[in-house]
Amino acid sequence: MEIVEDIKIKEDFITLGQFIKVLDLISSGGEAKSFLLSADVKINQEADNRRGRKLYKGDLVIINSKKYRVC
Repeated sequence: MEIVEDIKIKEDFITLGQFIKVLDLISSGGEAKSFLLSADVKINQEADNRRGRKLYKGDLVIINSKKYRVC
């Protein structure tokens, strides 16, 4: 069974850059671009490293093999 961590958001969407900051993978928004260039990121099974990519409730985000669900 796969372990998926649920990440709750208050708004209708969150950007990928904001999302990785919420996960404490980066300490500031300025680090998002370089982090995303070096990380293996998939959103709903498609590779995507755009920090402005909008994530909506129900999206599955995989960052370096760790899975998160936007709730």
